Amino acid sequence: MALASKRVLIFAAPYYEELELWYPKIRLEEEGVRTVVAGLGERSYTGKRGSYPVTEDAHVDDMDTADFDGLIIPGGYAPDILRRSAKVLELTREFFEDGKPIGFICHAGWVPISAGIVTGRRGTSVGAIRDDLENAGMIWSDEPVVVDGNLISSRTPADLGAFMKAYLRALS
Repeated sequence: MALASKRVLIFAAPYYEELELWYPKIRLEEEGVRTVVAGLGERSYTGKRGSYPVTEDAHVDDMDTADFDGLIIPGGYAPDILRRSAKVLELTREFFEDGKPIGFICHAGWVPISAGIVTGRRGTSVGAIRDDLENAGMIWSDEPVVVDGNLISSRTPADLGAFMKAYLRALS
């Protein structure tokens, strides 16, 4: 498997969108990619729909981008919590500066906004945060997936198939 040596960090926090964490995690693992779910210190997080809790593998404070080949940021309400962490923002900026793929979907665009990496870049999101992304300088487009360099963005869980195809291409 071409991706078997890859490692991807996935951020988690309370009220994450279940499909936007679990679908990428499972698809990556099907390809032989090792995933690490890093959170803010709670052992387990409940999704926004109250189903499929996820257990963190590690704390974000212990993460180093040198140990990973990419980053996935799920949506839901979790990104509003994640973007308050200086370490989450530092890691996101480092992945960006290192040219490693950063996948974000739905409301997850809040993290790249707060990390200051969207200005002048193309991307998409759920319509509810379109203004936030545009006000941060992103060129927003209503498409299932938008790839601009190492930023891979999608709108909603309905776009997960296209999102993961683009992310896996970027990772390989």
